Amino acid sequence: MQFVIVTGMSGSGKSTAVNVLEDIGYYCIDNMPPELMVKFAEICGQSGGKIDKVAFVVDIRGGDLFLKLQDAVNDMRAMGLNVKILFLDCSDDTIVRRYKETRRKHPLDEISYGNIRKAIETERELLLNVKGSADYYIDTSGTPAAAFKEDIYSIFLENDDFMRIDVRSFGFKYGSANDVDLMFDVRCLPNPFYIPELKNKTGLDREVSGYVLSFPEAQELLKKLEDLIDYLIPLYEKEGKSQLVIAFGCTGGKHRSVTFSEAMAEHLRQQGHNIRIIHRDIDIR
Repeated sequence: MQFVIVTGMSGSGKSTAVNVLEDIGYYCIDNMPPELMVKFAEICGQSGGKIDKVAFVVDIRGGDLFLKLQDAVNDMRAMGLNVKILFLDCSDDTIVRRYKETRRKHPLDEISYGNIRKAIETERELLLNVKGSADYYIDTSGTPAAAFKEDIYSIFLENDDFMRIDVRSFGFKYGSANDVDLMFDVRCLPNPFYIPELKNKTGLDREVSGYVLSFPEAQELLKKLEDLIDYLIPLYEKEGKSQLVIAFGCTGGKHRSVTFSEAMAEHLRQQGHNIRIIHRDIDIR
């Protein structure tokens, strides 16, 4: 049996995630008290295989009961059950906007005296531990609904025996990448932005990637990073990590970081890894 615990910040898209999981065959239960998950797992075990995929939504709405989530997860794993935690997150501004649009109250509205930003701050503190133990992490800030749904499909329709590797590019001028495992700054390399014929192109264009990788130091850096990541992946897999996020940053997130992300993704694909690539800032003008 497979169990997925959907948790994260209020307003981050848990309802959408559960709808997708239901579409792909998961039996979904919203606002589940953590202590009841173990008992429900026992019921599923007695169903003769009729219920083999279950998704629980467990979040701060459960009040003090939510604080027992990690204990419940540990108990289920001690039973030999396959339990994964999906943590959904988004920026404070996005959460504020979504609550204004829906005109709903935040679950911590009363204890924060109606101050939505105070409620968000309190919730982040309460979720810190579960966030750190999550198997999968998705930041839905600025993510279109279709792309978010595709993220869920790509995680839970893939073979769960393999670690998924996300390779991302971003621009430091738009803020550092959030919640990555390995981050590399490639601003040390010559910038195509200052080449007139390359300025308005991206690392997806051969002219740009060819320019970035034409320098011996860029080739040497790429090779050293490939060797490092090749060494680290088996160590992460040995520790049972389900998702590895590698990010490359440059100034604007269009040229050098995109080039290195694409090169690294291709290197990892050739070795049979499950790869997804995201260029966060490539379309910003």
